[in-house]
Amino acid sequence: MPLLANRVTVTVHASDPLSRAGVISHLQHQPTVEVLRDTRETRETDGRQADPAVAVMLVDQVDDSASAELRRVVRGGEQRVVLIARELREPDLLTVVEYGVRAILWRHQATEQRLLKAVHSAARGEGELPPDLISRLLVQVGRLRRSETTSASAGSSSTAPLFGMAPREVDVLRLVAEGLDTRQISEKLAYSERTVKNILHALMTRLQLTNRAHAVAYALREGYI
Repeated sequence: MPLLANRVTVTVHASDPLSRAGVISHLQHQPTVEVLRDTRETRETDGRQADPAVAVMLVDQVDDSASAELRRVVRGGEQRVVLIARELREPDLLTVVEYGVRAILWRHQATEQRLLKAVHSAARGEGELPPDLISRLLVQVGRLRRSETTSASAGSSSTAPLFGMAPREVDVLRLVAEGLDTRQISEKLAYSERTVKNILHALMTRLQLTNRAHAVAYALREGYI
């Protein structure tokens, strides 16, 4: 039977075989997901363009070993990563965002439906972050922004961004930073959901930002929000 056009190919990466088997059991019966049991396996597409590939990584924390595996998975940009973590230290948060992780789930909150939602969001090029991580990201980037401003004050009176952002892009990103989803943003700004998605897609494409969290980090760093 041919695969559905919107079926997402998923690989699962974990150092613990039992944990990996648990993630696979959450996903393997989902009709919109195809789980490759061997992470080296590739999809047969008969010359057609492959469906979006998502890598689900399960870690306790982002130590040297996990960082090396994360770099290996994202190398080449062919897979979009969902990270399931038991904990994330402050220095690790920006690191995983800059690596291009599309979605993050806390391990104790990774239910079957949340995992499936994160996989679909990653496949669409969107992001998923727990609300408490958004707050921590805002605090961390705010510190970085203040540090950069202090460092720059000795040599230059202004730190203008290299690329500009339109006012409506700023409005949308400010609401993303507050933890609102696409529907809530559309209601708040009286835009259609398609318009909100188009604004974010155009912004991230123009500035080469990997996901919504990366876009928020950029906007904070450049002083837009």
